[in-house]
Amino acid sequence: MRHLLLFVLLGLNCGACQKNVATGTAPAPVPPPPPTATTFTNPLLASGPDPWVYQKDGVYYFLITSGGDVRIRKTAKMSELATGPIVIAWQPVPNGPNSRDIWAPELHFLDGKWYIYFTAGPGNCCGGQRLWVLENASPDPTQGTWTEKGRLYTQADDYWAIDGTVFEQGGKRYLLWSGQRANDDTQRIFIAQMSNPWTLTGPRVELSQPDYDWEKYGTVPVNEGPEIIQHGGNTFLLYSASHCGTDYYGLGQLRMSSTADPLVASNWTKSPTPVFVQNTNAYGPGHNGFFKSKDGTEDWLIYHANSQPGQGCGDLRNPRMQKFTWNADGSPNFGRPALLNTPLPRPSGE
Repeated sequence: MRHLLLFVLLGLNCGACQKNVATGTAPAPVPPPPPTATTFTNPLLASGPDPWVYQKDGVYYFLITSGGDVRIRKTAKMSELATGPIVIAWQPVPNGPNSRDIWAPELHFLDGKWYIYFTAGPGNCCGGQRLWVLENASPDPTQGTWTEKGRLYTQADDYWAIDGTVFEQGGKRYLLWSGQRANDDTQRIFIAQMSNPWTLTGPRVELSQPDYDWEKYGTVPVNEGPEIIQHGGNTFLLYSASHCGTDYYGLGQLRMSSTADPLVASNWTKSPTPVFVQNTNAYGPGHNGFFKSKDGTEDWLIYHANSQPGQGCGDLRNPRMQKFTWNADGSPNFGRPALLNTPLPRPSGE
């Protein structure tokens, strides 16, 4: 009887255990992760004139003209730029020589440090704009301290200057910018060699002036926003032509061998036609930059444009990007500006 009673009790306990398992609360199923988007749409942001992208160690750093400071947006994916955090890298001292009209900042990593080249003046943008340099030794340009290294200029030609950018060729470093001659408002592209990231050496050399009708729309003939891309033994200088207040602002191109001397103006050949012009909802496309896709297999163009005609040079200009290819002669083929809100494949690797 004792054995029978023990057997019954064990059976009841096992039954209770089985009942608890069968009727207890089951763990909630883990939902599958949302599918990764394979496309993006332009514009990348609602506003962002003069966009610039620098990529290093898998990170993209994005800068625009804000007018009153220099700010950096950081992102791992250009198609998700809008979610990237923003850091104010530098603010001017009030009433200083670079306290107003802060334009077109560019970030570069040179000689183990970060440098930002930007345009600013004391408030008279029609004559006071000059080029300035900031330096930061931090591995991450959104951290550390930015210090002013001073103004970039040549003693003999200290005139109105904007849109500085840096490139290297033949083991030497050069600054390109848009500037003016004495008593002449026409904007031209100039170059000078650099002895270090904040000092020019030797005279400036003029590489381009507005020659064609498509470079002369607006109140002043303009060549500005020079940018360099090197490919297949060639160096291409892309620049923005015509005044930014017109819908006809677009990209022109100079070309030279990657082994030639950039300081010899005759080594550069100018395209007689623009290489990137307006399209529907892309008026005045220009002030471009370049970057590689996340996996390094694609070339991408970033630029600003207005979404409607007649919107001029203000904050309505918004940043956009699109992949480009290369022509049989080795030159870049940008196509036409992509339409707004049209799904485009993300940069490869994103």
